[in-house]
Amino acid sequence: MAVNLDWGNLGFGYIKTPYRYVARYKDGKWSEGELTADDKIVLTECAGVLQYAQTAFEGLKAYTTKDGKIVTFRPDLNAERMEQSAARLEIPIFPKEKFLEAVDKVVAANREYVPPYGSGATLYIRPFIFGSSAVIGVKPAQEYEFRMFCTPVGPYFKGGIKPISIRVSDYDRAAPHGTGHIKAGLNYAMSLYAIVDAHEKGFDENMYLDAATRTYVEETGGANFIFVTKDGKVVTPKSDSILPSITRRSLCYVAENILGMTVEHRPVRFEEVKDFAECGLCGTAAVISPVGKIYDHGKEVCFPSGMTEMGPVTKKLYDTLTGIQMGRIPAPEGWIREIK
Repeated sequence: MAVNLDWGNLGFGYIKTPYRYVARYKDGKWSEGELTADDKIVLTECAGVLQYAQTAFEGLKAYTTKDGKIVTFRPDLNAERMEQSAARLEIPIFPKEKFLEAVDKVVAANREYVPPYGSGATLYIRPFIFGSSAVIGVKPAQEYEFRMFCTPVGPYFKGGIKPISIRVSDYDRAAPHGTGHIKAGLNYAMSLYAIVDAHEKGFDENMYLDAATRTYVEETGGANFIFVTKDGKVVTPKSDSILPSITRRSLCYVAENILGMTVEHRPVRFEEVKDFAECGLCGTAAVISPVGKIYDHGKEVCFPSGMTEMGPVTKKLYDTLTGIQMGRIPAPEGWIREIK
């Protein structure tokens, strides 16, 4: 039985739930891992995460489907991406099988916090991993913690999905051969100044261009771009410094294999953007945020889809993917993991 929350009016914020998962790495191996009711973390002041930002995280959701099941969406891809992030940051890899076991345990233990079907709310799951032992020289920590908590969240868009305005940022999100392709906490820390500045100037997000030439579209601080051409093709930017979004990969599969559309995953020059019919930002939190306008240092790129509603192709992609997540549309093999 769900707890007594006003599901339809939840914000996108943190609400403490009863249980979370923790595993610890020490003496070259991970502990068994367990659920705990304790939401506090006790660290040495010299912990690797505090000194040198040795941490990575993930984000996924649990849903109540149309037929009343509790499910997660492609958590195996989150597990694999966390393995890649850990490897790049010299963090011991937390095994995929253990990650999936943690997802199952955390959602099952907090099942009364999974919002009901049709409420627009979901259970957001946050796995994270960090260096916990003392490090004063610049080197990896010797001990680590893997943790996972969950919190019920409302729909990302209050009052319906409306196109947003974004700007081309003067700041760089990620360097070539850097850490842009992994979900490292440090990538998000350096984006905070730019997003606060964007908000203060009346924009919803930043469009980051490639750091090397500033001619190719990369992503925003927390989402991949997806474009639609005037003849109905789906185009997503390709770069070694873009985070491989699970939502983006899923939308491209939906476009090609369910909706029969042509999909191109390739480098996208910023000068091409004015010729697209639709633009969106895709990620776990919102699925797709439609973009109506891009501001480029005094010039504006306005998409034909406008500032009032999601473009028709973007809407079809959004409706299909959310339909799969909520059990209204049959899912491709292996996409849905039921929580018993």
